[in-house]
Amino acid sequence: MRNIVLVCNMGVSTSLMVNRMKKAAKDEEYECNINAYAIQKARKKIEEADIILVGPQISYEIPRIKKEFPNKIVEPIAIVDYGKMDGVKVLNIVRTILGDI
Repeated sequence: MRNIVLVCNMGVSTSLMVNRMKKAAKDEEYECNINAYAIQKARKKIEEADIILVGPQISYEIPRIKKEFPNKIVEPIAIVDYGKMDGVKVLNIVRTILGDI
């Protein structure tokens, strides 16, 4: 089972993306845990993640996250996909990156 962590500024708007991604995962029968956290509280959760998705509002944090967690996959969520809350597309990007498609 994959562990997908989304990080953003406050964890609020990204929780909407989590819900869309969870629905897509259920529809596609893809076993995973998907959760969103505020960047300030995400350290332990990042350590447990298979992939970290970073909300567009804090994309400037990507270099710091990659430096702090060099063995983790860290990817931005495209602003277009985030704006549309396209959970299907974001989940499929994750599955491709993780080699699960």
